[in-house]
Amino acid sequence: MSTQGSGRHPRQFYGLLAVIALVWSAPMAVAEKAPVYTGLFSDVAVGGYDPVSYFSGMPQQGSDQFSMEYQGAEFRFASQENLDAFKLDPTAYAPQYGGYCAWAAAQGNTAKGDPRYWKIVDGKLYLNYNAKVQKDWEKNIPLFIEKADANWPDILGK
Repeated sequence: MSTQGSGRHPRQFYGLLAVIALVWSAPMAVAEKAPVYTGLFSDVAVGGYDPVSYFSGMPQQGSDQFSMEYQGAEFRFASQENLDAFKLDPTAYAPQYGGYCAWAAAQGNTAKGDPRYWKIVDGKLYLNYNAKVQKDWEKNIPLFIEKADANWPDILGK
């Protein structure tokens, strides 16, 4: 390879190639998705909403004043009372499928769960991607939950 006229040295060229290869292969190196959906540049679960508050029918934004780490994500709560309830039994309040979209999990995939599109079914919190997906999911909730339960957590490794 000639660098004549390019003003670059072969060392710089190969260094650049190494950086490109590293960046290109980085997404492939991450084999598993996080067990709790937090978004790309966040570690906050449920979009910062208090998961306990859904069970009263009135979802509320949580506060970093009342927060705890669970399954590698930060969960926030609207009150000390809700934080304490979650600490006693996180599985009773954490959204199913780690807060990923319940309909997507039924399809064997993951997609973001949006805290604005939710439903409590048999005492469990489910999130959906958006209003349209939620309508599709509501057409046969028991079947979709059965399928998602069968797919979870294997789909995290996809």
